[in-house]
Amino acid sequence: MASHRKSRTPGTRVAGIRTPALATAALTSVALLSQTANASPGEDRPSLEEVEKKVGDLYRQAESATEKYNAAKEKTTKQRKRVDTLLDDVAQRTQKLNEARAELGSYAAAQYRTGAGLPDTATFLLAETPQDIFDQRQVLDRMTGRQKAAVDDYVTQQTETMKKRQEATESLRTLTETQGDLKTAKATVQKKLADARELLSKLTAEEKARLAAIEKRKQEEAARKAAELARQQAEQEQAREEAAQQDGGASEGSGSGSTGATETPPADSSYGTKAEKALAFARAQIGKPYVWGATGPGSYDCSGLTQAAWKAAGVSLPRTTYDQVNAGTTVPVSQAQPGDLVFFYDDVTHVGIYIGNGMMIHAPKPGAYVREESIYYDGDSAIHSVVRPA
Repeated sequence: MASHRKSRTPGTRVAGIRTPALATAALTSVALLSQTANASPGEDRPSLEEVEKKVGDLYRQAESATEKYNAAKEKTTKQRKRVDTLLDDVAQRTQKLNEARAELGSYAAAQYRTGAGLPDTATFLLAETPQDIFDQRQVLDRMTGRQKAAVDDYVTQQTETMKKRQEATESLRTLTETQGDLKTAKATVQKKLADARELLSKLTAEEKARLAAIEKRKQEEAARKAAELARQQAEQEQAREEAAQQDGGASEGSGSGSTGATETPPADSSYGTKAEKALAFARAQIGKPYVWGATGPGSYDCSGLTQAAWKAAGVSLPRTTYDQVNAGTTVPVSQAQPGDLVFFYDDVTHVGIYIGNGMMIHAPKPGAYVREESIYYDGDSAIHSVVRPA
């Protein structure tokens, strides 16, 4: 589904939402200034709604780059550990190879001392007694068996060492590439944020006020949508309770009961217990700043917050939104329960943790703080999916 922003009609105000309206308004207005600075007087000036959308896209691009940075950083960490392990393994195998080589050398010296390289006729002629010939044959037979085992061991160690060296070389190459991806993603995020700071410096008070009004209308519309979802969920819960009571009565009277429910089964009590812990952690982070690539405890990005919240509940989630979206069971938005993860946009670049009544806790974007907000903060179409992680 495409992400877009529309002008919303006024509705009810969302209590408890901390919105950096000035920051949003500033960025949106400056985008207009930067686009029209060199425009001729006769050109039409974009509407504030169009400018606001473009700035929203700028935020999303920065957040998308942040998730790519997170993925590259995680991959780099894993790859570095693998390289270290392989290098240690190569060192150990090289030591074994040297030991096998030394053993072969000892056998070569023994052959020289015992005359093992002489022809059978010469060995017979040089022996003083038949018993000497017999004893020498016995020693050489035993030595030949051990020598063959030593040669086989040497060849095996040499082959395995070469293989591990090749693996280490390939892993080092992959690590270098991943570090390049990490550097590129970091540079992209920094550029987006630098552009935003530059645009902010050019805002006027009048533009801030006008764009703040647009932001306020969006918040009110989002609050109205959240209230509507809360009403629908309350009706669904009441219907389930009534159906359960009816099924209970039928079971008592006939010994059997059936339902025609097609909804996703409610989460079990163990999920509810874990979700409470995750939400308690998330609420304790409200007011902390969004910082790209951060996983706490002083600041978070969106996926860093959800990962940390569920970790507090004993559930391990992947680092990025791209992986978190596959770390559970997808449920309809209408059946979202507290603790579920709400993902946004077609490229799955944002996530929040659902708290009920159409609301979530999330780390919104650069310049903002962890806060409660309607899941409709960017419109219906921005919601990608809802996932129950445990």
